[in-house]
Formats: sequence, C-alpha cells, structure tokens
Amino acid sequence: MTPHMLTRSLDRGATIFLLVVAALGVLIPLSNLLLPQGSFLQVPTYLVALWGKYVCYAILALAIDLIWGYCGILSLGHGAFFALGGYAMGMYLMRQIGTRGVYGNPVLPDFMVFLNYSKLPWYWHGFDMFWFAALMVLFVPGLLAFCFGWLAFRSRVTGVYLSIITQAMTYALLLAFFRNDFGFGGNNGLTDFKDILGFNVQAEGTRAALFALSCLALILSFLICRSVVSSKLGKVLIAIRDAESRSRFLGYRVESYKLFVFTLSACMAGVAGALYVPQVGIINPSEFAPGNSIEAVIWVAVGGRGTLVGAALGAVVVNYAKTFFTSGVLAPYWLFMLGALFILVTLLLPKGIVGTFNAWRDQSKEKRNTVSAAAEDGVAAAKMAE
Repeated sequence: MTPHMLTRSLDRGATIFLLVVAALGVLIPLSNLLLPQGSFLQVPTYLVALWGKYVCYAILALAIDLIWGYCGILSLGHGAFFALGGYAMGMYLMRQIGTRGVYGNPVLPDFMVFLNYSKLPWYWHGFDMFWFAALMVLFVPGLLAFCFGWLAFRSRVTGVYLSIITQAMTYALLLAFFRNDFGFGGNNGLTDFKDILGFNVQAEGTRAALFALSCLALILSFLICRSVVSSKLGKVLIAIRDAESRSRFLGYRVESYKLFVFTLSACMAGVAGALYVPQVGIINPSEFAPGNSIEAVIWVAVGGRGTLVGAALGAVVVNYAKTFFTSGVLAPYWLFMLGALFILVTLLLPKGIVGTFNAWRDQSKEKRNTVSAAAEDGVAAAKMAE
C-alpha cells in the first residue's frame, strides 16, 4: 500500500471522514481525561465506552460493505467472524485474571473450576500472551472464512443460497458455543475482565485509550478498503458484482477474487470484535445470533451500499437510534421500527443516505455543466453572427 495509492484513492468525502474520525479519536479521550467532571464539554466515561462500541460496529459495517457493495456477496453471517475475534480477545482477558477470580485458581478461569475441569484445554494455551491472542484475532476468523469461501465459491454458490448458508454457519456456531463442555463459558460467556496489557479495564484512562485505538483501527480499515476498491482489483470486483459470468468468460478467476476479499473482510470483522469486548466487558454466544448479522446488513443499506463512508455512518446512526429508542417506552417496538426503517430506505432511498446524496450532487454538477456549456455555445453563436 504505497502513499501514492492512498492519496489517489481518497476523494474529498473520504478525506473529511478520516479527519472527523481522527479528531474524535483525539478530542473525546482528552475531554474525558482532562476536563473536570460536570463540565459542559467533559465526555463521561460511559459515553466513551458507548461511542467506542459504535466505532467497532462501523468497522464491521465496512467489512460487510467491502464484500456486498463492491463484490455482490451478501453475507448474513459476518456476526460469526465478529464474535470469533471477540472470543479470542476474551480468552486473553480471562487468562489475565489469575488468582483474582472467585475460586483463586491461577490457571483455570472460574467457570472451568466450577465445572470441575482438571486442566486447561489445549486450545486455551498461548492466550496468556497478548501477541498470540492478537494473532488469533486475525487467524481464526480468516481461517474460517477461507475454508468456507473455498468450498462455497468453488461450488459456485451465489445469491440467496450463499446468504442462507452463511446464516446457517453462524447459527451452528451459536449452538456450539452455548454448550458448556466446549470450554467457552457456555451461555454465560466470558466476563469479569480485570486487566489488558497490565492496565485496569475499568479505568478511565484505559477506556479512553481503547476508544482512540478503535478510531485508529477504523481509519486503517477504511484506508485498506479504499485502496482495494480504487485499484485494478477493485475494478475486477465490481465487474464480478455486475456480471460474474462475463468476468469468468474473460478469463478472470472469479473464485480467487471472491475468496481473497471474503477472507480480508472476515479479518476486519475479527478486529472489530476484539476491540469491542474489552469496552463492553463481556462476550457470549448471543453475538453469534443471526439477527445481529442481519442488523449489520441493515446498517450498510441505510448508510449506502458501495460507499464505505455510508456504511460506517449507517452503523453509527442506526445504533444510536437503537440506544435512544430501547431506553424508553418504545423499547418493545424497536425491532418493528428497525424493519420499517429498512423497508422505507429500500423504497425511498435505495442507494442509502450517502449514496442518494452523492447521486443528487452528481446530478446538480451535471446540470451546472450543461447550463455553462449552453451559455458558452450561445456566446460563441452570437459572436459568429456579428
């Protein structure tokens, strides 16, 4: 990824988006840590954690938009990759508790002691080291996506059939992680975290740092996506989205392109889940619920499919609305409101918020150019008449 490629891939809207995210990543932590409590400009710690969660959702939305908006792969199971990244980070955080757990066991997490585990399962080894956990955050979702995509894309499963299979995959993982004998905490999941890299997870400074890291991860994810879609690879992905059979006829290995972008998207979702867990304080099998993956697709549709900026914006807007409406008398009706929002956007704004704005801006620019060209032609004709 060269600086020239990054500069070429950024337009005015993308530059503004990156500047806003960078500014928020600096100003919100500073406001939380430096200003006195009760000050008008001071951001409370709970809002820092809440907005950090929104930023993680924005990264997940970018991952979905990369494959759906630019390659035509509608995945209804990306919540599985998000949750796997979260579990990898949660396993590291559980290993950091040590003797401070309820049972005081220096090796086994509390739920393992309660279930009479005699020793630590083999797949938990190594998660006491941060570098290993960070590697697993990328490796586990990426490996699952690679294996799943290799089988699905080689079999030329596309469209609604692929969407159903991805949904079945995440539901199967949901059932597997609910079982206590799998060694992942069962339906209670992993929680009661203490430290991350030696810092108290609940401390204001740690939460501010996690928010800043989430904003940095969002910026890097956006740059990766922009560099992909603005390159020759991105042009091929769009061709596959619009005319897969024709692309295959022209000699492109469609399966390889799909497999690459699907694996990359899964790794991005895993990073989002890993940043999400220490800020929320828990990870359990409910994150695998198919409804979460479907909701993430709605974020992208609301913001604007195939725009990247719109996907991130849609994640923030929809989740802010969810937080607002689920805390009052409208809480039981949130799912109905979410469904109505998706239907209205599909009917009235099929390109989403940002996509519709871009289309309106392009039309206005085209009209101005047409009027300007007509005026110049009129002046030229008048001069010739004279």
